[in-house]
Amino acid sequence: MSDASPPAPPVAGDEHRFPCENCGAQLRFSPGQRRLTCQYCGHEQDIPHSEAERDIALETMDLREALANHLPADAIEEHRILSCSNCGAQVDFDPAQHAAQCPFCGSPVVTDTGTQRQIKPAAVLPFKLAEREAHDAMKSWLGRLWFAPNKLKEYARSDGSRLDGLYVPYWSFDSDTRSRYTGERGDAYYETRTVNRNGKMETEQVRKIRWHRVSGRVARHFHDMLIMASQSLPRKYVRALEPWMLGELAPYSPQFLSGFRAEGYTVQLPDGHVLAVGRMDEVIRQDVRRDIGGDEQRVHSVDTDHQDERFKHVLLPIWMAAYRYRGKSYRFVVNGQTGKVQGERPWSAWKITGAVIVAIIVAGVIFYVTQNR
Repeated sequence: MSDASPPAPPVAGDEHRFPCENCGAQLRFSPGQRRLTCQYCGHEQDIPHSEAERDIALETMDLREALANHLPADAIEEHRILSCSNCGAQVDFDPAQHAAQCPFCGSPVVTDTGTQRQIKPAAVLPFKLAEREAHDAMKSWLGRLWFAPNKLKEYARSDGSRLDGLYVPYWSFDSDTRSRYTGERGDAYYETRTVNRNGKMETEQVRKIRWHRVSGRVARHFHDMLIMASQSLPRKYVRALEPWMLGELAPYSPQFLSGFRAEGYTVQLPDGHVLAVGRMDEVIRQDVRRDIGGDEQRVHSVDTDHQDERFKHVLLPIWMAAYRYRGKSYRFVVNGQTGKVQGERPWSAWKITGAVIVAIIVAGVIFYVTQNR
């Protein structure tokens, strides 16, 4: 139990604050457990749930209706957003808070007292890893980086390095697709030929491809194609945190956000849909190549129809640290469900130079030994 005094009473009407029944302090969501915990008196409060609620979490909305701005009023919410002028992140903050540091780039920012209307999250994937577990995963990952500056190694070993728990917005898309394609199938065959090598005639097998035109159809149902609805983190790093176990999605409740921050989406639904269709096209082209068969394939055209397109807005958990080295920000992200780590990293010019010098010396020794045998 901490000796610190409990914080001031919560702001009336703030749905993201849950006062402790015993001492009035702020209850926080406990990762890996479906309950809220008071860090001052230890009181615990379960978050109720049922199978019916889980079914609600998996419900989707009609994409075409949403793109035409025909969503029902209860699918929209207003909330207060902090905007970072350096990296563009938008993060939901406590109404009593007036200044903070951006969790994405470490820049000092001032909150915007205005509100924004956004599509309400339908579901949330609760944090499974506590900060200590996420810190251990990040420390192990940073410790394995070759040619990293010593200061980064010290940061990895430091127990004081802090991680921010963030719920990052995602669009999840479903679609039934039917695709028509044209292309060519290549079947390999071999011919024997005779060649002159250093005055000696030798035979060899030459691989050739016989092409013929093909066409056909493939079909695929896409379920939960995830697109990060934010531009504040490098997309390639966040994609590398996949897969997410979406079977553990829970209906959206502000109780899961208590003690954490939630980023508002900056990638609008139409733009997210374009990105999702692009990722679906990648999968469909793989299906086409398998359908063509043969040893090699040429895909000339793919015409896809999308039917019964649905979507939902979900929040996924990420632990994140921002590290500044020589005036530049580097970010590390940890999957708050699985502990998978990705991130940016600086390079040590001295270590790289030293490795190059050692490699040159070793190559020189090998060359000297082979030449003097």
